[in-house]
Amino acid sequence: MRTLDEINDKIRRHQVVVDTAEAFKLRTAEVGVAPACKAVDVVTTGTFEPMESSGAILNLGHTDPPIKIRECRLDGVLAYAGFGAVDLYLGASQPAEVINPGDAEALRERGGGHVIADLVAGKPVHLQAIGQVTDCYPRAAFETTITQDTINQFYLFNPRNLYQNFIVGVNGGDRPLATYLGPLQPNLGNAVYANPGALSPLLNDPDLAAIGVGTRIFLGGGVGYVAWEGTQHFPLQKRLPNHTPIGPAATVALIGDAKGMAAKWVRGCYFRGYGPSLMLGVGVPIPLLNEEIAAHCAVRDEDLVAPVMDFAIPRRVRPTFGLVTYAQLKSGQITLSGQPVRTAPLASLYFARQVATELAEWITAGKFELTAPVAQLPRDRPFLPQDAWSPQTR
Repeated sequence: MRTLDEINDKIRRHQVVVDTAEAFKLRTAEVGVAPACKAVDVVTTGTFEPMESSGAILNLGHTDPPIKIRECRLDGVLAYAGFGAVDLYLGASQPAEVINPGDAEALRERGGGHVIADLVAGKPVHLQAIGQVTDCYPRAAFETTITQDTINQFYLFNPRNLYQNFIVGVNGGDRPLATYLGPLQPNLGNAVYANPGALSPLLNDPDLAAIGVGTRIFLGGGVGYVAWEGTQHFPLQKRLPNHTPIGPAATVALIGDAKGMAAKWVRGCYFRGYGPSLMLGVGVPIPLLNEEIAAHCAVRDEDLVAPVMDFAIPRRVRPTFGLVTYAQLKSGQITLSGQPVRTAPLASLYFARQVATELAEWITAGKFELTAPVAQLPRDRPFLPQDAWSPQTR
């Protein structure tokens, strides 16, 4: 029906028509997919959720005399320094370390996600570094305070974001569990789901027809890109007739300049008993190049399902209570084994809607053009487990 160049030309002329995912679903319900596709050029999706497989690359600049950093802490959080003299990678889920007893209260429930959020917000961060002394890097230690303005590069590089669907966590045991989904109450006391359902970027493009390597996105309130397939990318997951997966499937790796991000959309968080993470706002525009893409963007919560998994069983493959729809999850209650179970989202549906709206406003105002993928994301990746191996079990 239309090309990406035609859409970008309409963006530059301020004639583009953009719907958020929710608005487009309402439109298709009223007039049908074909008329809706003809009327709308772009659909914007969004989410705001914990994304623990995230992190930041930082380049500090060289000291005088120079230092080759081999161990570094930012506000007590260990950063990886094994790939350049003053290059660091700070993981969002790295917990702060308590070295001095007096630091314990300040560092409790804090980690890499909080440090990244502080830097995005322009706050100062304390740096302590130990060097590997060499002839060209004679400095043995360095301590200072940094901000995003006193370092060179500061960008997010996230190995796994935007799960195309996920699981619902419950606890069929007799004690509370602290998990990456938050607290799960015993005896099926609650159910937590992580994916925003019909708002979710990859569920609106289940075949990855419009999203690929090089797709420009809204990342943390700034501009980012899809850099590669994400870790644990599993597009071969079983799917419904509408092509959406019944569990965790595709993922993407994302990259973007953190100096252009906004504190509202990059926030540190902590799961008590589990560890730190990073709440991140991500929005993906989907160009309606044809009716097939538009039909996928019309998917509703009642058309999407997720598996309910029992975390009381500490195994890689856990018992399941079957599939529930996102409409059921968002109603606030599901029924498991004849028992009503209250539900709660881990993603903020309120902020997910704001992400999609803000991205739509950028496009409508001519501030954000769309990019064509330079490569498709793989559609045939298996999911390989890892098992212990020893000569005795060969």
